[in-house]
Amino acid sequence: MLVAFSVAPAGGESDSVSKAVAEAVRVVRESGLPSETTSMFTTVEGEWDEVMAVVKRAVDVVAQGAPRVSLVLKADIRPGHTNQLVAKVERVERHLREES
Repeated sequence: MLVAFSVAPAGGESDSVSKAVAEAVRVVRESGLPSETTSMFTTVEGEWDEVMAVVKRAVDVVAQGAPRVSLVLKADIRPGHTNQLVAKVERVERHLREES
């Protein structure tokens, strides 16, 4: 399963969220699960329980410094498939090369 999520503090004194987001990304990276962070989302790959546990820990760490937390989550649930963090992009790139 792939889960792309974005977590950010809300209702704090500053409009900058980078420090809190960095703490959430640290949680993901320390989990050891395959992941990728972009400007808008962090995508994590693994089994349902382990991925959701990581998302919860990321939310919890952001909540430590904010009165409110925003979470956006999108999941691709495809049992029996692994390495989709890379494989999905490779399939798209292959199609792009074939069409050129």
